[in-house]
Amino acid sequence: MTVTRPVSLRGAPGAPSSDRLVGVDVARALALLGMMAAHVGDVAETVDWSDPASWGAVVNGRSAALFAVLAGVSIGLVSGRADPPGPPRIGRIRARLALRAVVVVVVGMLLMALGTPVYVVLPTYGALFLLALPVLRWRPWALLLLAAGCAVASAPVAIAILPVYADADMFGVQLGLVYPVVTFATYVLVGLAVARMRPGGAVQQVVLLASGVVVATVAYMVGTVAAPVPADTTAAFPGVPFVPRGSDAGQAFAQVFLSPRDHSSSVVDVVGTAAVAVAVIALCRLLVDGRGPVVARVVFPLAAVGSMPLTVYALHLVVIAAWPELPHGATTWWAFTVGAVVVAMAWRRFLGRGPLERVTALVAGAVPTEPGRASRPDATAAPR
Repeated sequence: MTVTRPVSLRGAPGAPSSDRLVGVDVARALALLGMMAAHVGDVAETVDWSDPASWGAVVNGRSAALFAVLAGVSIGLVSGRADPPGPPRIGRIRARLALRAVVVVVVGMLLMALGTPVYVVLPTYGALFLLALPVLRWRPWALLLLAAGCAVASAPVAIAILPVYADADMFGVQLGLVYPVVTFATYVLVGLAVARMRPGGAVQQVVLLASGVVVATVAYMVGTVAAPVPADTTAAFPGVPFVPRGSDAGQAFAQVFLSPRDHSSSVVDVVGTAAVAVAVIALCRLLVDGRGPVVARVVFPLAAVGSMPLTVYALHLVVIAAWPELPHGATTWWAFTVGAVVVAMAWRRFLGRGPLERVTALVAGAVPTEPGRASRPDATAAPR
């Protein structure tokens, strides 16, 4: 069985390292561009496959889930991939990840203070970095088992914490309600399990791709039949199950646990979006990693964006905050996309690592990778 080698960007403009998994960077760029579409693209609320104009709604929920699964993948990459080390080195890795989490939370809080109409996901991501620390050495099957438990518990926990947010303002609801920690823990655990799998080359990526497609298809089919999305969801809130007025007990149970509605925290929603994320990551790796320098150069614009996710995410929110009358639509999304690609490529070409990624690596570098040695930033150090 052949092992897929990480694609080298050596020779591509601004490439600092030969051991990045460029397919992962490309997947991360897709997640970022998808979130931008959800924020400024004026996409439909739900997908109606009979109406092509609504197809852009696929970014709703799935982009954030992909970003979270990739966060789990990155945690796995920086903590030993398939062979996480034991004590004492794992303790230093945990400390470095904890410092990264602090930076992500601080950046997220600052972005929330801008007062944009966008729910900022970074504080939840930072919390998930911390919650992942105790399970860094778990095997993939154990991580997936815990992820399944989180998926089942997502909706009940979201309902249980809802009273806490009864009087919360826009700032408050973003801290654990819109992006529920238990729900998003499922995604991080799935990503960590993927990173912990033994390298299996292209065959492994094909299996992951097929598995993701099958699981997502089955989940959404079950949800569509058992708990169709109500025609009127204006009273629904992101991250919280929604039960239409007048539903009986069976209908309420189905809507809570089986609704295919985006950001519903149901089992179908969580499993379906996680499976889509796994499929996207596998497809990107299958098409990019191990395909040689020509492919690496072709995907460099996307890889550059995905190599500095914290910077690109923060920058697009700063632009939204600086332009209160920003028109939403496809033209605006294309402007954001082109801007992100141009800035990321130029920065990567002339300065290397993104600015916020540099800050994160500098803070994490306070903990040496080896006793008595100065810490050197690693190739996959971007908070993903």
